[in-house]
This record gives sequence, structure tokens and C-alpha cells, in this order.
Amino acid sequence: MRPTPLLLSKGILGRSMDELRRRTHIAMSLEAIKGASTPRPLYNFNTPETVRDCIIMSDRAIGGYSESNLEYTTTSETKTTSKTSTSAESSESSSNTPTSFARFHGTISTRLPTNHPSIERTGFAGFRTPDQRPTLFGRALWDIDPYVYLAMRVKSDGRAYFINLQTESVEPSDLHQHRLFPKRPGQWETVLVKWNDFVRTNHGFVIEPQTEMLRQKVMTVGIGLTDRTEGPFELCIERVWATNNAAEGEVADKSDESELRNRKGEKIRW
Repeated sequence: MRPTPLLLSKGILGRSMDELRRRTHIAMSLEAIKGASTPRPLYNFNTPETVRDCIIMSDRAIGGYSESNLEYTTTSETKTTSKTSTSAESSESSSNTPTSFARFHGTISTRLPTNHPSIERTGFAGFRTPDQRPTLFGRALWDIDPYVYLAMRVKSDGRAYFINLQTESVEPSDLHQHRLFPKRPGQWETVLVKWNDFVRTNHGFVIEPQTEMLRQKVMTVGIGLTDRTEGPFELCIERVWATNNAAEGEVADKSDESELRNRKGEKIRW
């Protein structure tokens, strides 16, 4: 007889105890006054369960032909039998390579569905973390107000990915977005983005006037690819956390134009 997934997962009492310990630590360390001194983990993609629970999206939901996959992967699985390797791969030390991570991959297609003439635009793929489970203290949400940066440990193929944040706002379809700016595509790196630099959007358009993100009520974090460039894509991600330490990685360069536009069709410059 096998145990059910509900029994295997951490129950509401376990989640409540974790939340109680977190709040007690904040009170005892006076983080509300001094500021957070240690990073706060948000989501780790280091087990098959955490990867499996994520929500995968693509334009197939509206009849498109893009493919989107999110797979749990270990370092040993990514090794090939080839004796040749690039200089970038050989220079990257094994200590900087995570032992397990999520591999977001697939193919972007801008082909329009023949049986849905109302669809005029396709070419989208993405994923997000699952809804957080409740505790005895109420719905579990990420309070990132004491932190300056969102941090991600990723290995990118260099395509124009977006980081998507969902908060407990009045409009559920609102997202706070920022471009993911990798400095070293093909290598593992830590990318930092200031929480205050995220832009509120709805269905890909920037909302005016902008309102401040509900930093005490962040629900999910995700990655989206909307560059509409046909062909394969691959992004590996190990974990996501909040931090105040700018030395942990590369701070996003906002000098480049994004693909976000306002209602007038003007591009947004970060």
C-alpha cells in the first residue's frame, strides 16, 4: 500500500510551525527595525516534487503550436559522452554548477491556429511556481518588503526571457514584470533585480498609472518567453530567493529596451 501525496507532503501544522519560526526569528533579530541580515529562500527547484508542482503554460491553450516543458534534471544527466567542450564550459568550475535544477525548454512557433480565426498572435511559453498552501496564520504569502533584490540562479540560452511576479492584487491578471538580463549565456550565474524595478502589466501591456507592488503579498514567481522568435529555447533554474547583498550576483542592467509596450505602442526602457 502506498501513502498518498497528501501524507507525504508537509501538512498544515508543519507549514504553520515553519511560519511561526520565521516570524519569531524576525521578532528576536529585530529585522523589522534593522532590516533583514540573511537571505530568504522563496523557491527551490532541487527536487522532482517542486518542479512537478509548477504550472506550465504555452500558446497551445489558445490553439497555438509552441511547446513548453519543465523537467527536473541532475548534473549527471546533462553530461555527454563527447570529448570536446567549449572554453566557457571547461572554465566553469564544478562547485558553481548545482547538482539538481529545473530545465525549462521547448520550441516557439508563431504559426496561427487554422480553426481559431480570432487568434492573431501566438508564440508564447512560460511557467510559474504553484499557489502557496495555507497555514494556521492564513494564506501563505511571501513578504519581501525587508529586501532590495530578487535573486535567481540560472543558466540561459540568451533569449529575451521575462521574470513574472504575481501579487494578491485586486486584478488577478496583473503581473509585475522585468527582463531577465543574463551576462554569461551558457553558464550558471546569479542575476539580481531590484524589487522596485518591476513594472505592473496586464496581458503584456504596461498599466498606467503605475502602482507600487504589494511587497508583503507576493504569491508566485515565474518565467515567460514572448520574443516570438521561432525555434528551440532552454533555460535552467536552480532557485529563487530575496536578498540585500548586491555582491551575490550581477545586478540587472536596465539600459536595454524590453518588449513591454504601453497602450500607445511605445517601448519601455528599463
